[in-house]
Order: sequence, then structure tokens, then C-alpha cells
Amino acid sequence: VRNIHEGNYPTYVLAPNKFDESSFKTIDTMLALANKVGVRIIFPFVNCWQWMGGRPQYSDFRGKTQEEFWTDSTLIEDVKATIKFTIERKNSVTGVQYKDDKSILCWETGNELTSPPSWTKIITGYIKSLDKNHLVMDGFNANSGTPVQMESLELESVDIISTHHYEENPADVFVNIENALKTINNKKVYVIGEFGFLSTSSIEKILDYIISNNISGALTWSLRYHRKEGGFYWHSEPLGLGIYKAYHWPGFTSGNEYDEINYLALMRKKAFEIQGLQVPPILKPGKPNLLPIYDQTRISWQGVAGANSYNLERALDKSGKWELIGYNLSDAEATYTDLFNDQTAEIGKDYYYRVTANNISGRSEPSNIVGPVKVQHKCLIDNMNNFASIYHKIGDIKIKTDNDRQFREVMYRFEADSPAGIIYHVPGKLEKISLYSFSELNESTFDFYISNDNVNYKLVSSERKTNFTGKGDYGYWIPSVYTINLDSENVNYLKIVFKSKSQIARVENYYVK
Repeated sequence: VRNIHEGNYPTYVLAPNKFDESSFKTIDTMLALANKVGVRIIFPFVNCWQWMGGRPQYSDFRGKTQEEFWTDSTLIEDVKATIKFTIERKNSVTGVQYKDDKSILCWETGNELTSPPSWTKIITGYIKSLDKNHLVMDGFNANSGTPVQMESLELESVDIISTHHYEENPADVFVNIENALKTINNKKVYVIGEFGFLSTSSIEKILDYIISNNISGALTWSLRYHRKEGGFYWHSEPLGLGIYKAYHWPGFTSGNEYDEINYLALMRKKAFEIQGLQVPPILKPGKPNLLPIYDQTRISWQGVAGANSYNLERALDKSGKWELIGYNLSDAEATYTDLFNDQTAEIGKDYYYRVTANNISGRSEPSNIVGPVKVQHKCLIDNMNNFASIYHKIGDIKIKTDNDRQFREVMYRFEADSPAGIIYHVPGKLEKISLYSFSELNESTFDFYISNDNVNYKLVSSERKTNFTGKGDYGYWIPSVYTINLDSENVNYLKIVFKSKSQIARVENYYVK
């Protein structure tokens, strides 16, 4: 459903009974790919929450309250219209109607719904009237504090019951799953629809319990995939105690705080164990795709599933001698920025680049070759994951890695207050500076000074831009980008002084000889 709160996500429902064809084509592609690789989809029809669009938006379309969503006949017909359009849709890629598509495991009434039994009966009955080929899952939000609805256990139109678990104490998870098992009493298929934010050792015991009690499956929160622009998609939640972030297969050291590598290895092992299968060996990664390079300070590639690192090579000639310039590089260190800055490139030279992917089973074939790339300047880039790039640190500056949701999922940030500051030095003439930051104030929170001797500093002006759209549901801090152009200056030191409490996410110091 159209979501006015955040993001440029595909919008499937533009208005009651009005659907966006281009967005539905993303689902067409997803189902086609799922059939190709053997994945089965749980397909929810509506979200209870405003994120990504759902019950609040349906209600807003008609000027109704969210509670009326469950009882108002017009809103119920609006949801039915979406269900009918979806189930009877003909896939533009495969030509198969969704109701005949084998990649769909089940239709789910929705995500974490607070629906009364009367609504569930109407909606599941309607789904079954249109499609008798697929299972139907009750999307009622049964969780640690809300039990399974008894009425759903008696409905022939409901095939699967699910519960969600984010209890802080693992002991409570066992109690609540056991209570659900007793309530369901083998009347319906039972799956754990979501669980997470617990230690790897406790998750292992929970999965053992799930397998030993013949629960049909369990879905961990959450796995995010590669971006076509390079790197991964990121997501964190307040329930994650400010620590847990979305997992990235096969696990990276950037996720050490929540044991990502071991956690994902455990999930893979248990995924085969629940099927009674031996765990197969990890396959060697496929070939990555090196993206166009317009500036050697901004190099990225499209990662491949299963790769845990990459090697980047450079040559002066397309068929020449390749030089290793980046070894065991992670594409899970940077959040929504470029993956590599070629700091050893020489100004005035032209270079060609290629990349290979690695994992425990070997190395891929080299990627496509990109070049020639002419080096016109160099850049000292600081992504705030340590203090190594700073010439001098002034005052109390902390590296922050928590509550990423408030900071557009940026994983590493410097936080300080007045009068703290940082100084950078570059081996050349500073040409341009860009600083990416967050503050709770919608105003400039930094002063910038330049020098050629680190003694005499001059205050310089900066241009500040922001695309802030509000604090939202998570108390977002205000993002700002500061830019300074120094064409007429001959300086090689930059001092950044905090005027008020802020967090810096990235600093780019461009320079020439």
C-alpha cells in the first residue's frame, strides 16, 4: 500500500482497487526466480503497521479509523479487491496465474495482525473461494503476550498457525512455544513466523526444541540481500537492543557484536537437519560484477551470494600485469556507500580494475574489467570505524555503533559535543571536503578551519544540505551533508569543530598534488 512515511519502496496499492503495474512486476520477477531456485514464498496480503504500507493506509483512503479496518464493510471489500487482483494476476514473466504458481507456499492474511476472529473468517474464506490450490496462514499476531486465537483452529479455511517471538529471556521463548503447541494440539500446521535478537547458543537450543517437537519451521529475523549498487541492504530494530542488525550471508566480521558468522552457520546447519538431510559443502562463489568506475576513490561491485570477501586488482593495461591492491575486502563494512577507495593510485595515470570473490571453497573467476580510469585527484576517506585516518583528535569523541535505525542504518559514527574536534592532514593540496552527519538540530553544528602548517587556522564557510522529512516512528536524527570547495586555497590541514552534539558518518578529503 502507498506509504507516506518513508522510503522509495514499490507501491502496490495506489488507492482502493487501483494497483501499480510496474510494482507488481517486481513480484512477477520474484516468483519466477523462486521457481527457478526452488524457494517457496509466504505471501502476506496486508501489514498491520504503517511501515511499508498497510492497515493505516487502507483506513486513510476512506477516512476511517484503524480499528474500523476490521469491521467496516467498505474497507473489507477494499482488502478483498487486493486479494482478488493478486490471486488472479497472470505473471508477466512466466504467464502463470498466481493461484497456480507453485512457488507460493501459502497466502498469509497479513503481518502481525490484531484482527478479530470475525475478520479472519471472512478473509480466509474469501481466499479459499478464489484459490483452492494453496494453503492459508492466519496472520494474527500471536506472540509472547498474545495467545493463538482458538477460533482459527476451528476454521477449515485456515491451514497454518504462526507465532512471533522476541522475548529477552530465552526461557520465556520455550514457555510460550510450548503453550502454543498445547493450544494448537495438532489441529493445524504450526510454524514460528519470526524470532530473533538472542544469543547463538540460546537460538541453537530453541531450534533443537522446534525440531524435536515436529514444528514445521522457523524464520529468523532477518536476512538482507545484496544491492545492485554494491554492498548490502541494512535494517535494525529497536527490539534488537541497539545491537542486532539484519544478517548478511555468509556472515562477516562487521557483525561480530551479534555473532553473525556463527549464527548463520547454525541456521544453515539446522535448515538441513529439520529436513533430515546432510549439510552439503559450500559452493565456490560465482563471478562478481564490477560496476562502472568514474572516480578511483569510488569503486563498487555487485556481490555474489556466499562470498565472504573479495580481492581487487589493478593494471596499467587491459591485458597487462595485474596488481593486488585490495585483499579480503568485505562488502558488508560500508552502509550505502562505495566499497573501496584506491589510495595508492597515482595522479595522472590511467588504470584498469577487476575483482574476484572468495569463500572457504575457493575463489571465483575474475569479474569484468573496467577502465581506463584516469586519476585526477586522490581522497582521504574516513568512515569512522576507527581513529586511524585522523591526524589529531581533540576532546572526547566516541565511536558509536548502536541504534543505527535513527541514523539511516550507518554502522559507524563519531559522536561528540562542543568543543571537541578532529584534524585531518593530506599529502597534497586540499581541493574539496564533504562531511556527512546527523544532529537533533536542524542547523549547522560544525565549524570548519583550514591551515597549511597546523598552527595558523582560518575559518571557512560550508554549504549544508538536508533531506530530512521528520522524526518518524524511530526518532530519526536530522541528516546533513556539508560541502567545502577550496579551489583558490593552498592548504593541507582541515580542522572540524563540533558546535553542538552531533554524529559524523563520513568525511571525504579530496586533494591534488
